[in-house]
Amino acid sequence: MTAGESDEQLAERLATTAGAILLELQASGEFIGKALGQAGDARANAMLMHELRAARPDDAILSEEEKDNIIRCDSSRAWIVDPLDGTREYSEGRSDWAVHVALAVDGVPTIGAVALPGLGLTLTSGSPKPLEPANSPLKMLVSRTRPAAEAVYVAQKIGAELLAMGSAGAKAMAVVRGEADIYLHTGGQYEWDNCAPAAVAVAAGLHVSRVDGSPLVYNCANPYLPDLLICRKELAGQVLQLAAEYSPG
Repeated sequence: MTAGESDEQLAERLATTAGAILLELQASGEFIGKALGQAGDARANAMLMHELRAARPDDAILSEEEKDNIIRCDSSRAWIVDPLDGTREYSEGRSDWAVHVALAVDGVPTIGAVALPGLGLTLTSGSPKPLEPANSPLKMLVSRTRPAAEAVYVAQKIGAELLAMGSAGAKAMAVVRGEADIYLHTGGQYEWDNCAPAAVAVAAGLHVSRVDGSPLVYNCANPYLPDLLICRKELAGQVLQLAAEYSPG
């Protein structure tokens, strides 16, 4: 715990520290495959829980790796964390995995830090970088294992190239970093998958919403969030319209 640490500083420190723990474990050779992912999740989560409880004892916490207690919904401040977003990618030694640490205030993704340890980066809501110019042609992110049909449809309609990538955090940060322009996800997620990415993306000046255009709301009794859109603001209207008109089959 660091005295006088702001919420922004706390989120950045914890995401970066968890990433360092995960890299060290990955390099140790102590575990391989699924066992590496499980051990990484457990170790990063233990550190995050200990530090958050010490630094912000009055705040609620929602973590993918902790048993949920909906009493957290009574708190206006809830830390929402994913100790290892992209377990498969981490276990395979890839770089497209992340650590998410976010603070939702009254349901709004207010503060976020997304560490990309494989790239040596931590992006935060507190220090957004200017957006890069749009790609030409546009680039749209999809899952490397199960591309969403809606995303493929939208990409075809707007002439965007598909860019396959691993974790949700890595994909969202690719838009923030200018590697891509659109991240449309309809395959189902949970609050810990996108709260920190949403906070960072909002701070960077991107459009962030559900696929129907409604806001993302956090610290809900049911943490399931089925879809989201993170994209450049000038593309949002067209992408939302195309997503709405998509019809399976």
